Amino acid sequence: MAVLIIGAGLVGSQIARILVQDGETPVLLDRAPQPAALGEIVDLSKVKLIEGDVLQPFSLTQAIRDHDISAIVHMAANPMLTIGAQKDPYASIQLNIMGTANVLEAARVLGVKRVVVASSNVLNHHIEGGEGKGDPAREDAYARPISIYSACKQAVENIGLNYARWFGVDFVAVRYGAVAGPWGGAGGGGPSNVFRSMLQAALRGEEALLPPSRMEWVYSKDAAMGTVLALRAGALSQRVFNMTMGQLNGPAEMLAALQAAVPGAKARVNKPADGSPAMQDNRYASDLSAAKTHLGFVPQFQMPAAVADMAQWLQSRG
Repeated sequence: MAVLIIGAGLVGSQIARILVQDGETPVLLDRAPQPAALGEIVDLSKVKLIEGDVLQPFSLTQAIRDHDISAIVHMAANPMLTIGAQKDPYASIQLNIMGTANVLEAARVLGVKRVVVASSNVLNHHIEGGEGKGDPAREDAYARPISIYSACKQAVENIGLNYARWFGVDFVAVRYGAVAGPWGGAGGGGPSNVFRSMLQAALRGEEALLPPSRMEWVYSKDAAMGTVLALRAGALSQRVFNMTMGQLNGPAEMLAALQAAVPGAKARVNKPADGSPAMQDNRYASDLSAAKTHLGFVPQFQMPAAVADMAQWLQSRG
């Protein structure tokens, strides 16, 4: 029996690394595999890397059957996440909603034990409304998502929870903050690319551009660790969990972490070019108590440790 990781990128690669360290041989399915980048994170001789598309149900079911899959971690994401979804909403809707529906249906039909799906803490922040104060008789009873990406993730969670309720699929959603971490390939969201570019510039002795907003981040190694905890947890009475650093980091915190990792680094705040919600200010940090209680998730990388670890990784690559 094996774990199928759909999406072998920024977080999927780290999940594979943890499983390999624990003696497992995960199967990674990706529409456009990047073996060179993946090989920098995990030993390719100890994983099975296959090409496949989550939007093609037969490709997905064949992978599950061929490799005797017992659990699925669904990490596939549309390019540039929130920014990408605003630019190409239809493709984002297809991948996020129909891709997840394909995974859940395959799990239902083939009896996969657990499905862990990447959600996003945009659902904690990219919302507005709710003037009805929860009164179900009111049209504005609940706050609604204000971006295509957050609307997709809300649909993903709701569909998954109903597959759990009505069809017995053991569904779990993990809400990541803005993810940053080691990854030399294409992909990632706007914040993760800004984070990497900031450090690359500082290490070259150039002026680094700091993210302009107070945001919730999560280091990719913590996101992966939390996902593996969700994968291995026993019977769960809750199925949606926040996975972030548990605190907000703005330009001041980013600069302090950057200068600790790269002494003498010079930086300035990079003002966003448009009104995209991808890097808007967060008003509060998400509550991690449920993830700690039910999964044992406690983030190991706060911003200074995350920046230092990423800087070390970039330096090791020259």
